[in-house]
Amino acid sequence: MKVREMAVPDAFHITPHKIGDVRGSFYESFRHDRLAEEIGRPVPVVQVNYSVSRRSTLRGLHGTLLPPGQAKVVCVVRGAVLDIVVDLRLGSPTFGVHEVNWMTSESGDTVFVAEGLVHGFLALTDDTCVSYLCTTEFIPGTQVDIDPFDAELDLPWQLSETPLMSPKDSTAVSVAAAREAGRLPRYEDCLAHYAELRGTR
Repeated sequence: MKVREMAVPDAFHITPHKIGDVRGSFYESFRHDRLAEEIGRPVPVVQVNYSVSRRSTLRGLHGTLLPPGQAKVVCVVRGAVLDIVVDLRLGSPTFGVHEVNWMTSESGDTVFVAEGLVHGFLALTDDTCVSYLCTTEFIPGTQVDIDPFDAELDLPWQLSETPLMSPKDSTAVSVAAAREAGRLPRYEDCLAHYAELRGTR
């Protein structure tokens, strides 16, 4: 696999090495030891989620309180997405920075989203299926939902029509409101969490 760190520190874009022949292709989508070596920390997977979306469905922006924190390895199983990761760790030198990745099932590309970052995507095709490998189980009340159209972030969703969104996402709070409510993680706490994880390798 080829791994590069994004403009958002502690988030990574992963491109698999594909082996092809007349039958098609084969590649490793996730390999714990190789990924841990590349990004400097383990990624213990304890829950796997899938979402299936119609074209123009926008999911996000989603994060998780720290603790418990939740890192994710996200890939497209079917279809295509415009994927965005944003740094909303209070005190981070890159607070508010984002990176966009175009991901398709054909490419096999994957993104790793560390604890404390937020993530969302726009489905570009009908029947788009996205897989999420998660490092913690879902705990009700710990999810952080941020308005994907917050003017403070000014994210380039490149919409061609009104997106389909859940009521939860369409009424999500602004970055300022989440900050005021104490729903954003502190950068120093995230760094301490990453260091603790590195010690378990």
